[in-house]
Amino acid sequence: MTQKHTTPDGLVVVDKPSGFTSHDVVAKMRGIARTRRVGHAGTLDPMATGVLVLGVEKATKLLGHLALTEKEYVGTIRLGQNTITDDAEGEITSSVDASEVTRDAIDAGIAKLTGDIMQVPSKVSAIKINGVRSYKRAREGEEFEIPARPVTVSSFAVYDVRDAVADDGTPVLDLVVSVVCSSGTYIRALARDLGADLGVGGHLTALRRTRVGPYKLESARTLEQLQQELTVMPVAEAAAAAFPRWDVDARRARLLLNGVRLEMPEEYAGVGAVAAFDPEGRLLALLEEHKGKAKSLAVFG
Repeated sequence: MTQKHTTPDGLVVVDKPSGFTSHDVVAKMRGIARTRRVGHAGTLDPMATGVLVLGVEKATKLLGHLALTEKEYVGTIRLGQNTITDDAEGEITSSVDASEVTRDAIDAGIAKLTGDIMQVPSKVSAIKINGVRSYKRAREGEEFEIPARPVTVSSFAVYDVRDAVADDGTPVLDLVVSVVCSSGTYIRALARDLGADLGVGGHLTALRRTRVGPYKLESARTLEQLQQELTVMPVAEAAAAAFPRWDVDARRARLLLNGVRLEMPEEYAGVGAVAAFDPEGRLLALLEEHKGKAKSLAVFG
């Protein structure tokens, strides 16, 4: 009799290497976990490194809801050069001496990009314009506009300002920054917009994501580490870390699993996804309060 291989359900927090797309990491994880059911919550550009949250098996149902949480990054913005992609991957389109830009001007520019802002995503991004990926349109040389959309930058701080010289000899400034922001915020668009505001241009030269919602870099594993030992955060623990918790008794648990729309306590009104657990601590479902009743987003029990 052959022994059946069981893949654990749960989240895997990966420290993504540079040069890999998020899809490359998913493909690797399918091999490591020996299952096709692997997905990711929110992409990271190939150049970027750091926290990429993957779901394995049943945990893939959490991913769409996790993608909406707050993100944290550290990165380097180069002032003095624009690129076609707003990061170091694309060709340079302009070079200007940025050595005279003052710290006060930088701080004023950053203040304008903090809080609730309207941001135009980078043209070389995965945003769909009339059903076609923006980067595909950009690579084909098409002229098009991407509408601005609301994002929240809750913190944008400069840790260091370094004088540097670009490959073409232009004096530039490298800013080491940290950003805490809402889902859908492009850090390279912040670099582009800061450079534009300061009149010298700007792009992102390095980016590391240090947090996605409650999942931090400290708990992330490299692909090499995961190859040696697959570390999976059980789906119940992952949901408890990311969403408000509603503990229900055995009767309510049965009703929920049978699709009955239970009354939800008022404290869960308007908070978004809520994780419901049975008396044994098993994750039953992700729910949302809708007109006082529990609307099911994903069922696990």
